[in-house]
Amino acid sequence: MLKLSGFLGHRMLRNVYDLDALYLPPQDVVTVKSDQEAFYSSRNRELSALAKPVLERHLFTLLDGERTPLRKPTRAALERHVVGYLEERKSRPNRGIEAVLNTRDKREAATFLLLQLSAFAPAMNTAVGRTALGEFDLAHDALRPFLVERYGAWVSASPDYAKLLDGAGLKTAAAAYWQLYLNTSLARGNYLHYLSVNREHLFAFLGALVHKRIDDAVNRDPFEAVFTECLKTDTGFFRHVPDVTEAGLSEIMGRLLAPLADRYGEQAVVEGFHRGFTDAAWYADLWEQDVTDQVNWADRIPSYKDKAHTIDEYLKDEGIEIDLDTFVESWEETSTTHVHDEHRLVVIEAGQMHFWNNVTHKIELNQGDKLLIPVSRLHGSTVLSGECTYHQPIISDDLLKEIFGFAPGSTCKGRE
Repeated sequence: MLKLSGFLGHRMLRNVYDLDALYLPPQDVVTVKSDQEAFYSSRNRELSALAKPVLERHLFTLLDGERTPLRKPTRAALERHVVGYLEERKSRPNRGIEAVLNTRDKREAATFLLLQLSAFAPAMNTAVGRTALGEFDLAHDALRPFLVERYGAWVSASPDYAKLLDGAGLKTAAAAYWQLYLNTSLARGNYLHYLSVNREHLFAFLGALVHKRIDDAVNRDPFEAVFTECLKTDTGFFRHVPDVTEAGLSEIMGRLLAPLADRYGEQAVVEGFHRGFTDAAWYADLWEQDVTDQVNWADRIPSYKDKAHTIDEYLKDEGIEIDLDTFVESWEETSTTHVHDEHRLVVIEAGQMHFWNNVTHKIELNQGDKLLIPVSRLHGSTVLSGECTYHQPIISDDLLKEIFGFAPGSTCKGRE
């Protein structure tokens, strides 16, 4: 999931899904108009239609191996499972938010956290609005009002969402910070779009939507607290999020599932709903760990410079030769953000570059500097000197364990 192919795949798939949404530029600028025409062109739509099933197959079939089915596919068993999940989520803190609160530079970390929220919250709500379109009143006359109500709540809250970002110095444009979205942040929005766009997955969509309802509620107060403390921004947006109780959750599930179960059979509806709910929960859990690992690494860059020097000295002292990539880049080149499928060092042989993983600041690397980049950590770089030559030795888990006794920064599961 966290490999480079997944990361690039989710970036591409978000563009595919966004083709069916209207993005109207704030003014008629030649360059913007040109980009808009290219994005919405027939050729781009054709290519996107060809890429879509390939990307979806690559990105979402992995979920089949992560899902535990219900022992009995009944509505009663499903309700017990969902209510149990609500109780579990309420009983534990969000690891990503806790990591932000434990950093030394809380403003930097909280800004990154808010960027991740901006990567999936609008996308999820757009998927809800997309699902409300259709002709299904004959089968479920309460579904359309429910979906329109949920999308309407997002529209009503949007001015406060803009204030939340503006107070942190951020913009609300959908692609303003695409280079800083984590794989898992993109995936959470894409998964709801996937279930919405592929209409045969309605039951699974409803399961993912109920998970969203729980996730929004349990994270409401922690999000409000962390952004108030660390960013001093207006957090009124979170006061639009309603609480969720066991009774309320049961009522929602009954309203959504009963008419469908009566028409299509309880087992099919329950199994589909459970699939979407469980998959959305898996993404949310992986996202928490992904944010935790990224925030912890970014907050400890000096420590990872020290680790890089320790590794480099160990390799020299022990006469160990390992695979490496060498790059010679000019000042005109910028390395767009990416991840690696293995741990790597960055070793500057000559020149100077800015290394970046957030909008808050850039890390200056000069000749002789070294930095350890753990597997799946998001980063990019910009050359500052006329030319920069640097190496990236590939470091295995075994080597890190040999040197440090553990593999620093590689705790995230779901990496395959």
